[in-house]
Amino acid sequence: MKLDRILGVTEHRTAPLPRRPWLVNMTWRDLLFAHWRMGPEYVRRRIPPPLELETFDGAAWVGVIPFVMDFALRGVPMMRATPEINVRSYVSYRGIPGVYFFSLDLASTVGVLGARIGYGLPYWLAHMWARQAPLNDAGEGYEVRYGTARVAGRADFWGCYRPTGAVFHAQPGSVEHFVTERYCLYNVERGKVYRVPIHHLPWPLQPAKAEIARNTMAAANGITLADTPPLLHFARELDVLAWWPERVG
Repeated sequence: MKLDRILGVTEHRTAPLPRRPWLVNMTWRDLLFAHWRMGPEYVRRRIPPPLELETFDGAAWVGVIPFVMDFALRGVPMMRATPEINVRSYVSYRGIPGVYFFSLDLASTVGVLGARIGYGLPYWLAHMWARQAPLNDAGEGYEVRYGTARVAGRADFWGCYRPTGAVFHAQPGSVEHFVTERYCLYNVERGKVYRVPIHHLPWPLQPAKAEIARNTMAAANGITLADTPPLLHFARELDVLAWWPERVG
């Protein structure tokens, strides 16, 4: 089975695979990694202690990540083709690197409520759409056209993006590895640190091009993105497993 194959490959992980059963099964599709190089102190002030901001090449990195996903709780039929977009940076706790989310927007009321209650994550309901548009009449490739507008408050993203090169796997020590190959996410509630382990095969990345007409996702979190072109990568599809949160501090 596909999930057994995924669980059988662990040598690329930065932390041991949990021994307890996974809870959520997801497939992420047509994903854009858009990362901005930022000043460490500026981002560090927005990371709740005791999480530690991680940097690469002397900089913090803030990502705005649109994609489409299928997801399901273990043993429950899968909910298909739901757009999501998140704003994130990169942290560690007790030596284990992970992801910290400033916000996550989802086009599913059930998904938003479940993630807020079950995981304590800052999910928001949004009006969202995403579609594939052929690049030419011959059907040789496509671009993703993506739009989102948060139901409560101003947070939106409008743009299109596509891959521009061959698939590769990020090498350890590269910036691509730093911003993608992380196998847990962190949340802090009332001073208590919770870790959510995740697992997937190494990211099948491609260089990408994006035309972003509007992006206020980070600004809605009080973050002004650097006025420089972002680092862009595309991923066509990745299967992901997530576990129940565990209190680690």
